[in-house]
Amino acid sequence: MIATYVQPGEFIDYINPTSNIIQPGEVVSLTSRIAVAGCEIKPGEKGSLATEGVYSLTKTSTDTVIALGAKVCYDGTGIVLAQAEKDSNVPVGYAIQASSATDTTVLVKLIG
Repeated sequence: MIATYVQPGEFIDYINPTSNIIQPGEVVSLTSRIAVAGCEIKPGEKGSLATEGVYSLTKTSTDTVIALGAKVCYDGTGIVLAQAEKDSNVPVGYAIQASSATDTTVLVKLIG
């Protein structure tokens, strides 16, 4: 098998398969990972998704405490601890800063 270099991978090309506009900064599930839209992507059009980096992401439940280094997942609405992982939750990465029960967001390093 011969591999042909295509792109670095921090951003990937993505064609929006939905009937909704994907907004810049919107989380997009790639089934086994998430990515973050780098621009507006209209239905059927191509745009860029970030697959690496650190992002401030909304927690599903504000009463969840997330420790520094904790693995986190995306449940379709927000970030949950990996221990609460269900088959439908998508791995995201790990917390680069602790998030208290009163915080609505958590800083997460995406797994590339």
